Amino acid sequence: MANRECNVTKRVQTARGPRYCRVVLAANGRIKPDHVLVGEKVEVHRDGAYYLEWREGTQRVRLSVGNDAAEASARRQRKEAELNAIANGVPLATGAEGDGSDKRGATLKDALREFLDEKKSTRKAKTHADYETTLEYFQQSCAKRCLSEVTRKDLLAFTVYCREELELSPRTVFNKFARVVAFLRAQKIKLHEKGDAPKFVEEEPEVYEREDLDKLFAACDADERLWFEFFLMTGMREQEVMHTHWRDVNLKASTVRISYKSEHDWSPKAYKGREIPIPAKLVASLKAWKTRSNGSCELLFHTAGCNPKLDFLDCLKAVATRAGLDKDDFWLHKFRATFATWHLWAGVDLRTVQLWMGHSDLESTMRYLKPSRSQQTHDRVNATFA
Repeated sequence: MANRECNVTKRVQTARGPRYCRVVLAANGRIKPDHVLVGEKVEVHRDGAYYLEWREGTQRVRLSVGNDAAEASARRQRKEAELNAIANGVPLATGAEGDGSDKRGATLKDALREFLDEKKSTRKAKTHADYETTLEYFQQSCAKRCLSEVTRKDLLAFTVYCREELELSPRTVFNKFARVVAFLRAQKIKLHEKGDAPKFVEEEPEVYEREDLDKLFAACDADERLWFEFFLMTGMREQEVMHTHWRDVNLKASTVRISYKSEHDWSPKAYKGREIPIPAKLVASLKAWKTRSNGSCELLFHTAGCNPKLDFLDCLKAVATRAGLDKDDFWLHKFRATFATWHLWAGVDLRTVQLWMGHSDLESTMRYLKPSRSQQTHDRVNATFA
């Protein structure tokens, strides 16, 4: 017997990460806007997209229908009518709800909005903002009203627009192109051909020289020194440092953990937690820091109001200037690159550094496998040509 039931869920961020949660129905049978069941508890989640769910044989199918509860209800009714027609052998008109062809008839503006609504519920705020900016640029470069009118020529014109009008770097143009391709793929549209992606030169990650770090740390006060030693000796991303709690720090085991923080609605990149060993030098500094703190805030580094510290970069630039260094040569991610490169130079294997860095693939870690510039290496070079 054919499946005739179509349900509506909403993909929202929960304490256990993003989940498809059942919607709550009002007395009239319509969806109660923004109300979902997380487990058996009713919660209000204003962000997130609604999804239709039905089965085709044993396979479950999901289709995003935007963030409007009334529209989701109407789409569910249409889908159930379609499923009933199929069950009774009634032929369907083309452009049925589940075949993806109806998206081609949508306006470009509506398709972009629906796509961004979904990304808002499934991606971090920074990633969503990047998609939003990119697709706004695409709308500026493409005058087409309907999604079905967009062609490969428009995609190539977008690349030219980013490069010549916006004057973006080659790497950034490539990233913007990839975002638009991801949008089109979500609409089941493929326009690009092999070789269409913008070209760029993959630059080596920059690392700090030890003498520059010595000058930087010499200009730090006690708090500043701990902040930037923590970045250097953990290799953590800025958001990860901002959301580190004392419960993540194990001073006995000399480790620090990256974990989901429900109280800040924050999760690690790709929702992957991990544990990083830290050196005895940093453990000693953290013990002293803990002694000085009053224990009223769980955050390791925080503002007076117990909120995550947001101005690490500004502080770093200020210390670099104070030390007589070029502030443009100092940024937070450079600590992360230095952490990886120094460990690899010290003989730590790639797989281990990959785990510490939280990379999804080994290729990302291999970018930090730079040639050593140590005196020992230079001695070997001199010996070769002695």
